[in-house]
Amino acid sequence: MPMFHSTRSQLANLTRASVVALAAVGVVAAPLAAESAAIAPRAASQASDTVYVPALELSQFRPADTRKEHTIDYSYLDKALKWFVIPMGRSLRQTAPIAEQRLGTRRIYGHTSRYRLEGSRVAFSFFDDDIRASLTEYRQDLERVGSDLDIPSLPRNEQLAFWLNLHNVAVIEAIAKEYPLSQPAAQTFGLNEAPLDDAKLVTVAGVDLSPRDIRERIVYPNWTDPKVIYGFWRGEIGGPTLQRLAFSADNVDTLLSLSSAEFVNSLRGVEHTGKTLRVSRIYEEAAPYYFEDDAALRAHLGRHAEESVQKILAKTERTIINQYEHDIADLVRGTKDPMLDNLWTERGMPAIRRPVATRPNYAIQRLMKERAIKINRTLRRGLPVGTVIVGGEEGKPGKEVE
Repeated sequence: MPMFHSTRSQLANLTRASVVALAAVGVVAAPLAAESAAIAPRAASQASDTVYVPALELSQFRPADTRKEHTIDYSYLDKALKWFVIPMGRSLRQTAPIAEQRLGTRRIYGHTSRYRLEGSRVAFSFFDDDIRASLTEYRQDLERVGSDLDIPSLPRNEQLAFWLNLHNVAVIEAIAKEYPLSQPAAQTFGLNEAPLDDAKLVTVAGVDLSPRDIRERIVYPNWTDPKVIYGFWRGEIGGPTLQRLAFSADNVDTLLSLSSAEFVNSLRGVEHTGKTLRVSRIYEEAAPYYFEDDAALRAHLGRHAEESVQKILAKTERTIINQYEHDIADLVRGTKDPMLDNLWTERGMPAIRRPVATRPNYAIQRLMKERAIKINRTLRRGLPVGTVIVGGEEGKPGKEVE
């Protein structure tokens, strides 16, 4: 089977300059609500302020009947994700503790969200210009692959992995360019200066695409398994987790299953008040494609739910959209530590003055301390804190996502 390499950039080296700083705060050392109207399917064309690509242009991305045996290599992305994605561990379905104030101030810096110990975080605060340039180069390489290679003719898992990775890399790059910021939804991005979901971040085969275009106009209409919705990272705490592995044809079914279970069994995915089931707004977006009614959504949740969530499904009678956390899924909520001192060093000829932090950021220290306490609690309950993914038989593709 021929191998088609997706990138020539050295994305694998993108965070090595920051690994010492990350390790210093324990980031890389550890293992792993206001109500809205009841959820109901809405027409895919009813998203407000959405700029759609003409359907004719998007039709070229519809999976074809013919199949070419090509494999796209995401090994560089694999290595990069392992460097800068920090998993927060499985949800214990407990609200995060009240954030502690720092001595000498009443203001709390860093994350305070009740969901802050769920999902995963991207270490944006450690990115520098070289890292951002590497992300741009890698996104451009993926665009070239999508333009030069006949994506719709590839095996369906290969196509799905490509769209998931392109979406997530583009979102990471877009946020990295605008960082620091506390809520991506409050910013505008792309050449069309639109909200993140509708910003034209990538161009494939001459067609400008937004994250929403990829999700709602390429993937959702052409894949019938709802678990694809958990593969799209949105840059926000409220959304699905970003895995530390790139999607590939062999692992896409497994990774989506893991992401599905993680999200459905988390507080940001499913909560309840009395007999009311409260679900994430990502289900409202996906409803026109996967959930024709409340029963269909509940059946989907039930397939991935553990015992505690199964009980919630059984005792609730109506479904509404829960509060969604828009805070950025980073380590410091896009804020700098005002108490952090800098020393200045001189390097090179002529001398270049560079700031050097005298200690790790307090917001990161607090978050990682909370994370460590949660992981210890997980271990005491006898629950797994990590995941081992075992590949299939060599030479055979992974299970196809429908």
